[in-house]
Amino acid sequence: MKFFKAFFAFYINSSVHVAIAVTALVSLTALRENLQLEWSFYAFIFLGVITGYNFVKYAEVAGLHHRSLAKGLKTIQVFSAVCALLLVFVVWQLPLKVMGYTAIFGVLTFFYAVPIIAGSNLRSVSGIKIIVVALVWAGMTVIVPVEATEGVLSFTVWILFFQRFLLVIVWILAFEIRDVKYDLLSLGTMPQQLGVNRTKIVGLVLLFVASLCEFYIAGGQLWRISATMIMLVVTGVLLIKASTAQSRYYASFWVESIPVWWLLFTHLFIQFGP
Repeated sequence: MKFFKAFFAFYINSSVHVAIAVTALVSLTALRENLQLEWSFYAFIFLGVITGYNFVKYAEVAGLHHRSLAKGLKTIQVFSAVCALLLVFVVWQLPLKVMGYTAIFGVLTFFYAVPIIAGSNLRSVSGIKIIVVALVWAGMTVIVPVEATEGVLSFTVWILFFQRFLLVIVWILAFEIRDVKYDLLSLGTMPQQLGVNRTKIVGLVLLFVASLCEFYIAGGQLWRISATMIMLVVTGVLLIKASTAQSRYYASFWVESIPVWWLLFTHLFIQFGP
């Protein structure tokens, strides 16, 4: 039992879980747009998320406490370094155009953690944190996969990008509700500005807009609409139940599992739907 708990903590803290979630979103984009993505692209996304997320989460801590890092954090550092090396290898398998688009979102991620002006990074700018994260997720899971297959950035693709952007914002709200007691007031998160209950209302409104986007994107395909509606309901329930006293892994496991369940439901409806 002790081993399982340690392994699960590593699985969450090393960003493997969030990497699986982001890769699932890429798979959903591939299904929706009939994209033929190579294994190297999925590996690029998976390894890139682990490398980028761990850099954002632990770079500052490692810099301040390099010689006194806890054993668990040292293990994550080694794991991240291995993923970064593998990422370098995978990058050479991808088209140059893909790297160009990725660089845009990579710069946002870099300055999200690294100070730009007067010791401030994008994460510390009031109200912008959630926007940056949502842009990066939506861009890397919609725009970049389409470009990787020489696809067209059609109006439907941009609606899909907008829907993905809204969904990521709602998923992040569960984290912001959890952290409202600990975040600095200067961050200006939505729960800090509006309160927890009003934040949930905003989230539900965004889910409604995302559902309208789905009816346009799906083009009348019932299996797509059904899978997405289930995902939206699950998201809404988890958002409503989110609290400042939520369990340790409520957001970091259950909320971040939503893209994986969405992908599974989509495949289920494809196999057994009309």
